[in-house]
Amino acid sequence: MTRTTVDYDSAGIRIAAHLYTPGTPASGPRPALVVGHPGTGVKEQTSGTYARLMAERGFVTLAFDAAHQGESGGLPRGLEDPARRVEDFKAAVSYLTTREEVDGKRIGLLGVCASGGYSLAATGGDHRVGAVATVCTADPSRQFRLGAGGDQDPAVFRALLDAAARARTAAARGEDPGVMAMFPETAEQARALGGEHGFEGFEYYCTSRGAHERSAKFLAWESIDRLACYDAFFAVPLIGPRPMLQIVGERAVTAWMAVEAHQRATGPAELYRIPGAGHVDLYDKREYIDPAVEKLTDFFTTALGTAARPAAGSARHSPAPLR
Repeated sequence: MTRTTVDYDSAGIRIAAHLYTPGTPASGPRPALVVGHPGTGVKEQTSGTYARLMAERGFVTLAFDAAHQGESGGLPRGLEDPARRVEDFKAAVSYLTTREEVDGKRIGLLGVCASGGYSLAATGGDHRVGAVATVCTADPSRQFRLGAGGDQDPAVFRALLDAAARARTAAARGEDPGVMAMFPETAEQARALGGEHGFEGFEYYCTSRGAHERSAKFLAWESIDRLACYDAFFAVPLIGPRPMLQIVGERAVTAWMAVEAHQRATGPAELYRIPGAGHVDLYDKREYIDPAVEKLTDFFTTALGTAARPAAGSARHSPAPLR
């Protein structure tokens, strides 16, 4: 497997990406996957892990930094713009169609967390995508409005919208609008504010477990009102008859979002749970990633019509589908 640093244009913004190419011989162009990162993540973290593991199983894979984040261009920094994020996926598909090693008729999308929601929206509107899969699906708009577990007090989001409005007014006056911090200072604060889910996110992004210097620790305030008016699942009915797979952790507090997306599907769709796993466990813990990658390999092998197969020595797992 070879990793190459590449870049391409997404509606006028340069996107930085890593292209992973299998090291085994091929009789012709290969199937390919675009792999998107979680909110605040970068391509060197969990999306890069999945891209590498899927390349080891015979797929050309592309892990990219979203516009305004990581090594990609775009101002302001830390902007979470749902429409922009969907466009980044489509631009990645366009880029892959220019690669000689890629079969442009066998391209799939794989989104992790926030990119799970965005990849569903991108697939609905782009018929070049043959199949879509997600890992721990999240719609950032729902998560900000309703909370990770779907039970957030509406006053919380109203307060965020108030802050976003003040920031826009400050910017119009030439003042510093500031930014929205995404993480508290300590793990204890993270647990107090966001429960176990908040603690797990802090542990991954803010400690040696998964921290990366370019991973976003803040969002531009204008992200909030853009998220307020978006629904990442609106295009799910347009995905059928193309197949859709969602993989969630059995303990994930966010799983309700995957269930909602699944209920909107009009074509072949499966919800698949990984026993014992929480949301963030599927970012980097191999006891949970390995069965997820095996399921993804089987799914895309069938959906994209390729002879890709699990890497030698990988274990077989049979988690039950989520019903």
